[in-house]
Amino acid sequence: MKLNIAALLFASTLFAEGLAATPGCGKQPSKIKAGVNTVTVNGKSRQWILTLPDNYDNTIPYRLIFGVHWLGGNMNDVANGGMINPYYGLPSLVNGSAIFVAPNGLENGGYSGWANTNGEDIAFIQEILKATNDDLCINEKLRFSMGFSYGAAMSYSIACTLPNDFRAVAALSGGPISGCVGGTSPVAYYGQHGISDQTLPIAMGRQMRDRFATNNGCTTREAKEPVVGSKTHIVTKYEGCMEDKPVWWTAFDGDHTPIPTDTGSNKDTTYTGAAVWEFFSQFK
Repeated sequence: MKLNIAALLFASTLFAEGLAATPGCGKQPSKIKAGVNTVTVNGKSRQWILTLPDNYDNTIPYRLIFGVHWLGGNMNDVANGGMINPYYGLPSLVNGSAIFVAPNGLENGGYSGWANTNGEDIAFIQEILKATNDDLCINEKLRFSMGFSYGAAMSYSIACTLPNDFRAVAALSGGPISGCVGGTSPVAYYGQHGISDQTLPIAMGRQMRDRFATNNGCTTREAKEPVVGSKTHIVTKYEGCMEDKPVWWTAFDGDHTPIPTDTGSNKDTTYTGAAVWEFFSQFK
């Protein structure tokens, strides 16, 4: 009985503070763990990596950030880094305020991606949400997804299909190739795309951006983009959007990459992580 009273008092305190805390608050994780986790979805074994902040405290509702990999990449590439810094460079910026998840796509033709056939990848994301809700202390109002290329497509699909579960997404050089079920609800949206993208042309990125600019009630405008050869980027922050539903668009002079840089920079000074964190961190 004492434990039940303590739990009720704990939940009441979080409610009084206005925090949308998950049932996992106040509990020690028992079904999932830091590192690789496995779940069965539609009869298929799916894996995902959980990365907890140092000194994780189960009384603090954390942000939850999904880092979704690109075609041919995998969850380890996102969680551990390689072509990119881990989770696209966000962990070094969040000051311990976020839990990170790297889901693994399904192999097709020797490459791992996010075809989302019959919504099976969205179902996978929903299973991860359930597991993290039950076992971890998360602020339900502060869930995010970001990804590059196919990972951007999947993050876009998440925004379309799960608008009540995610506060914002960041789509880096993507296209609407993972599908968009629903897609009429407002979700805060950050898009980033190279003007010379030879893999997924920038027109596809503009299409995804424009959907959420419309959904979010933003003022119609022509977003400026840099000229070829300038090695610069231009950020457009749309005006007139619904409160807490901004749309930002970064167009850069370059091809298909998650780590664009301006003249004289290298991958360690790419603006991607800082730009996405600036966007995500405005939500409290």
